[in-house]
Amino acid sequence: MKPDYERRREKLWRRVGAEGLDSFLVTDVTNVTYLTGFTGDSTCLYIDRERQMLISDTRYSTQIAEESPDLQTHIRDASSTPIDSIARIAKSAKPKSMGVESAHISKWLFDKLSEKVACPLVDTEGWIEEQRAIKDESEIAKIRESIRVSERAFQVIRSQLTGDQTERQIAHNMEHQIRAFGGSRCAFEPIVGVGARSALPHGTPTTTRIGESGFVLVDWGSFVDGYASDLTRVLVAAKIPPKLRTIYDTVLKAQLAAIAKIRPDATFKSVDAAARGLIANAGFGKKFGHGLGHGFGLQVHESPFVSPIRDGVFQPNMIVTVEPGIYLPGIGGVRIEDDILVTKNGNEVLSSLPKSFDACIVDI
Repeated sequence: MKPDYERRREKLWRRVGAEGLDSFLVTDVTNVTYLTGFTGDSTCLYIDRERQMLISDTRYSTQIAEESPDLQTHIRDASSTPIDSIARIAKSAKPKSMGVESAHISKWLFDKLSEKVACPLVDTEGWIEEQRAIKDESEIAKIRESIRVSERAFQVIRSQLTGDQTERQIAHNMEHQIRAFGGSRCAFEPIVGVGARSALPHGTPTTTRIGESGFVLVDWGSFVDGYASDLTRVLVAAKIPPKLRTIYDTVLKAQLAAIAKIRPDATFKSVDAAARGLIANAGFGKKFGHGLGHGFGLQVHESPFVSPIRDGVFQPNMIVTVEPGIYLPGIGGVRIEDDILVTKNGNEVLSSLPKSFDACIVDI
């Protein structure tokens, strides 16, 4: 199934008009990809009533023709700057106003464009990100495949686990396995934490060996055809402190409680509270400091964000992580993460790796 880039641009254009603007400049490279299919950088998208135009340079003329053949292009050479090109297009179109992505444009660029573009620049925030939060069928299919690749890679890692492997070796092998199964790369540097280092939510892999503890947290994901996945599991290869077993059971119950709450019109805060309240009632409330989850797609972290401070409700075709955690410095940490699709009547757990405590036990 091919992405319908024209439909995505039409949806954005309807919002531009509804907000009283008559042109829009997309400068964030991820948003340009989402709206056009072009996967390079140093390129922006200008749209108004008459044109939908990629503004780029000679390095990308062939790539744009291959990836975005339906779009007009303005290709500059070394004698022109990006600002000159944008200003030239805008002056010829004579818009009365131009929306810009305030979160993705520097003050310097805003000021320079304001000097050269013959219309007011209007800050906008999150319009395309909000649109990206609702996945279309092509995106859902790509995310399913990304999850499948990630899970197959993890199964190999699990089957090959030995006590003399280091966190860093596991991370490097994860990258290899993701590529071997068809991924383009890891969605982020894998997080591998052995023993007490599992209490570092975003710890960087080191030379610590699995055999030093036998308890290891692995957080990983892949990019497949431009779309991410994001998963976390714990592996247990030796006897562990009873407190770690307690927090594992608590985190799993919290995750299942939160997933059960996900459905259209459920608030982000209420779903977060389902997990956070259970963890707090177990006496570990101060040990769960991050949000419950986030959306992902073209980026591994994107709208929506599920936390105690995020307003908003779930809508069909949103895809989010659900990843509660408890982290005890000096002892260890547990995070369990799955990828969830919001459906018309509830949700579908897209990831399928087992997560009961018994399923975590491995022989090394």
